Amino acid sequence: MIELRHVTKAFNGRMAVDDISFTISEGQIFGFLGPSGSGKSTTINILTGQLTQDSGQAWVLGKDTRQIGSDDLLDIGIMSDTIGFYERLSIYKNLLFFAKFHHVSTDYLDQLLRRLDLFDDKNKKAIDLSTGMKQRLLLIQAVLHTPKLLFLDEPTSGLDPTLSREVHRLLLELKHKGVTIFLTTHDMTEATEICDEIALLYQGKIIEAGAPQAVIDKYSDKGKVVIRFQNGKSITVPQEETANYLGQHISSIHTSEATLASIFIQLTGEKFEND
Repeated sequence: MIELRHVTKAFNGRMAVDDISFTISEGQIFGFLGPSGSGKSTTINILTGQLTQDSGQAWVLGKDTRQIGSDDLLDIGIMSDTIGFYERLSIYKNLLFFAKFHHVSTDYLDQLLRRLDLFDDKNKKAIDLSTGMKQRLLLIQAVLHTPKLLFLDEPTSGLDPTLSREVHRLLLELKHKGVTIFLTTHDMTEATEICDEIALLYQGKIIEAGAPQAVIDKYSDKGKVVIRFQNGKSITVPQEETANYLGQHISSIHTSEATLASIFIQLTGEKFEND
């Protein structure tokens, strides 16, 4: 569904995307993870034909991205803060336009509005929406026609945990229908839970990639546990030595498993942060 080979893109001499390659199969959720300025948006813009790479090759739906036309875009859904909506129209009228264009029933539109807790506010003008409500409007706009390929830029940003979980359920349902999902997120837990494959992006380069648990296992201290004491101190010891510390005011004992966030710090020396 998506393939990049040695793609590069620079702006004013600054390398935004530096020799990146990856492949995404049909029906996968692919997490593209990186802080602001790492090259995520540039990559999406190349894949959707909005930008042309300086070198390398990129294909979407079996077609060179430099040859994407309007008919190809009918099979693609894009959620991004660069994709606009009609500010003076209500939530419902914004989405009704897309529903009619794609021949989608209003019943399905209403179902999505209810799932994402927008139905009661459907007559509110888009210009008056909170950040979280705009996110949900743009998400519905992107998924409404059940595209073959879906690009989502931070779909749960600004959402509470309950709505985030509902978005995750919706994305997994789309995945089971064969939709391929390209997801950018700064939420490492989200990526671990719902993505089939991830790539960590830093300063335009992919620094690690693979199935989330495989990446975590690669950097975890197997056979070791972290013991936390009630005074706030903690130590990492081999699992077989745990018994030596029992009775010493321990507050918790858990396996020494890495997280995607800790792996990012280990590889870059920097915290994973978004603006």
